Amino acid sequence: MREREFSVDKVTISRDADLLQIERIETMLHGTYWAKDRPDEVIRKSIENSMCYGAYEDGIQIGFARVVTDHATFFYLCDVVVDKTHRGRGIGKALLGAIVDDDELELLLGMLVTVDAQGLYERYRLACDGRTVMVRRSHRHR
Repeated sequence: MREREFSVDKVTISRDADLLQIERIETMLHGTYWAKDRPDEVIRKSIENSMCYGAYEDGIQIGFARVVTDHATFFYLCDVVVDKTHRGRGIGKALLGAIVDDDELELLLGMLVTVDAQGLYERYRLACDGRTVMVRRSHRHR
């Protein structure tokens, strides 16, 4: 994936793992309803085992998204989050745009689970399918 600059606000979107700021990601995720209680060691392990996208402004990470994939048939989009002080600027949309435009994911089936942002994801060719999506929750995710 090429780095993309979100020109309106001079935000750079990158998949470069060396740029990830783990502590900032942990803080952003702990501010969400889905990962507020996720232990830091679980966040770190999930980052190590995923394709991660960051949004950066002036060298500071202000957004994050994670993709789990087999690189052949599917990808699962998760943990899309923007720092609360930077929301409303289109940064989440820029992250999603970078993901759906990534050449490595172009031909793969994309999936995600959301309880409150279906309209946002539909803009990026992700359709709600309430009939076939099934979820198994471990004791950690209840």
